Parts: sequence; C-alpha cells; structure tokens
Amino acid sequence: MRLDKYLKVSRLIKRRTVANEACDNGLVTVNGKPARASYDVKVGDQISMRFGVRTITVEVLSVQETVRQADAVTLYREIGR
Repeated sequence: MRLDKYLKVSRLIKRRTVANEACDNGLVTVNGKPARASYDVKVGDQISMRFGVRTITVEVLSVQETVRQADAVTLYREIGR
C-alpha cells in the first residue's frame, strides 16, 4: 500500500492529500530515510512524522485496505513522540 494511503487509512493523517503534501515536503521518513508518497509500506517499517515541533514515530503492525475508525489504532504501535 502507498505511504500516503496508509497514513490516511490508519488515521495518522486525516486526508490523503495532506499526507501526500507532508511526504513531498520531507516531513515523513520511513526507517530513517525521507519517503515519497508512493513508498510501498510493509509490516515492520518505522514511520516518523514531524508536526511542528512534535515528532511521532510508529511501527507498522498491519497493512489493510480498509478498516473501521475504532480499529485503526491496531494498524500501528506508537514508539515515541
């Protein structure tokens, strides 16, 4: 699954276009490297996102095309803030 779609499905970022822009602006890294929106997300990847002064790092536990809002948190495990 594309990185921008994963960020939307997992509810880490609300809209896919916003996720796409965050990737284009270098605010999202995967496994320590800047990632493009087209990056293919795999289980075990570590995704870091910068929101102003705050950085959130999560580990991908599952990749699913669709998921209910209540179950979205099961797709990742938060590693650090």
